[in-house]
Amino acid sequence: MSTKLHAVTDVNGRPINFFITADQVSDYTGAAALLDELPKAKWLLADRGYDADWFRDALQAKGITPCIPGRKSRNKTVKYDKRRYKRRNRIEIIFGRLKDWRRVATRYDGCPMTFFSGIALAATVIFWL
Repeated sequence: MSTKLHAVTDVNGRPINFFITADQVSDYTGAAALLDELPKAKWLLADRGYDADWFRDALQAKGITPCIPGRKSRNKTVKYDKRRYKRRNRIEIIFGRLKDWRRVATRYDGCPMTFFSGIALAATVIFWL
């Protein structure tokens, strides 16, 4: 089984919340699940997979400015702060550091809940202890 991990981080790049979906599920599912869990923030950085008008509207309703590049298939281009978007590498660093734990990188666990527990344990030790 293949899974996709969605993460919300703070300004310093420490994970706050995770959500796991099946790999073939759209990123919109993860976005909708984590929308209510978002902390107060001025900006949200995300990749192209989270580019949806409803998600942008929901973020702006919460007072968060989205910094999400538009999908290549989008007819109308979306403006975003390219300089700020370069800071999204902090999120990629989180996933890289989580994969330093062999249990997370190879996904030994067949059960998604056990795998998610391993991710939570790794994130706690790496970023919060």
